[in-house]
Amino acid sequence: MVLPAAGPIADDGDEFRFCSTCAFSAACVAEGYDKAALRSLHCLVEHEGPMPAGTHLFREGDPFQAIAAVRAGTVKTYVVDDEGNEQVLGFFLPGEVIGLSAIHGERYPCNAVALDTVTVCRFSFPMLATLATRMPGLQRHLFRLLSQDINKASLLAGDFSADQRLAAFLVSLSRRLAARGFSATRFVLTMSRGDIASYLRLAPETVSRVFRRMADEGVLTVDRREVQILQPEALEALARPVLRSL
Repeated sequence: MVLPAAGPIADDGDEFRFCSTCAFSAACVAEGYDKAALRSLHCLVEHEGPMPAGTHLFREGDPFQAIAAVRAGTVKTYVVDDEGNEQVLGFFLPGEVIGLSAIHGERYPCNAVALDTVTVCRFSFPMLATLATRMPGLQRHLFRLLSQDINKASLLAGDFSADQRLAAFLVSLSRRLAARGFSATRFVLTMSRGDIASYLRLAPETVSRVFRRMADEGVLTVDRREVQILQPEALEALARPVLRSL
């Protein structure tokens, strides 16, 4: 099965417009700054990429100096325990910010790796924090990003079933893609079944079994990593116990 284009392709803006996936544009525009007027912020930005799949943006223990906003692609964060087992912490899409969890300890507490071809904007956090003191809107936006990061970390902490966990993952991914102008019902999973299972704290066989059950019940179709949600309301209902805290 060949999927149609997922939606509009992100652009890099121009001298006056922010990139279409800019993680901070809404906050800056709300403060009355366009890209041209915001030289003090624009000079903080370091564009990086495209980086191929498998490239690490940072590794656990690296000194924290910048946060990174994804412009294109998907980034996975993870840690490795003493026995060498990988635990996935999250997935970051265009317009989402990586590295906020490093603010307190001043070192990155996890690894971040590209799952496909990724480009990012790196923002010097000390300079961004200084600028935020002069821009209340930007400061509030940083607080919101921190809050979202905490919510994502605690999203699956409850005693939920495997079906509820996978449904919540798919609904959350659908909402995030839709917010960026992409299809909410047809998309390609850039992460492996193993990565999804690790993130949801489930066995890979369990994830595959739940996918098959949802397909058998007509809730969605799955072709390798290509997913089409056929019954969004049913998936939302299943995910509601997990997502109600968001």
